[in-house]
Amino acid sequence: MIRTMLAHHGALIRGAVAFVLDAEDDIDVVAEIGSYEEIVDTVLARRPDIAVIDLDLVPDSVGRSSGDLPGLWALHHTLAGCHLLVLAEARKSVVLGPMLAGQRPGLGFLAKDGPPERLVAAVRKVAGGEPVLDPDLVVSALRTRSPLTLREKQVLSVAAEGVPVPEVADRLMLSTGTVRNHLSRVIGKIGARTRIEAVRIAEDAGWI
Repeated sequence: MIRTMLAHHGALIRGAVAFVLDAEDDIDVVAEIGSYEEIVDTVLARRPDIAVIDLDLVPDSVGRSSGDLPGLWALHHTLAGCHLLVLAEARKSVVLGPMLAGQRPGLGFLAKDGPPERLVAAVRKVAGGEPVLDPDLVVSALRTRSPLTLREKQVLSVAAEGVPVPEVADRLMLSTGTVRNHLSRVIGKIGARTRIEAVRIAEDAGWI
């Protein structure tokens, strides 16, 4: 049995999703919540195999619910013992682009307006440790513009060669502090954990 938690701010939609999933013999909805703040405590208390979460619940760096990429990264790492299926709108593909660029086991992305059978299939796959990427979100993400400024692209492109920060600064005629600031902003923008990961994400997304 796949123990499933639902986190969605809309009670009506949350109830409809629960109805669809509970109708399946191998899926059991063990918790329904409507706020981001309840997610971690509910996962610890109910021990679901998978959490189905509305991206709009995820707060940004200043606490607003906006589906922020770093916030989603943080949540994914916090729920390390629980797989995560994120429900998103196509308009959020600008934010999701970097995460959609690579497949990660136990992490899935599904369009909110997809058919019920796609939701059921996604829950089963993600709960089983498989990555899920909704084709509608992928297509939308590929059409989005890079979130990086021209200077950030330049700094990251040089850094991608594996050279140290002082050399990046020399080539671009910038101070080392400015280069470090640009790299820090890039890492934050695309939800990477390190400079190397930022390079990989940007290259996979076609931004550098």
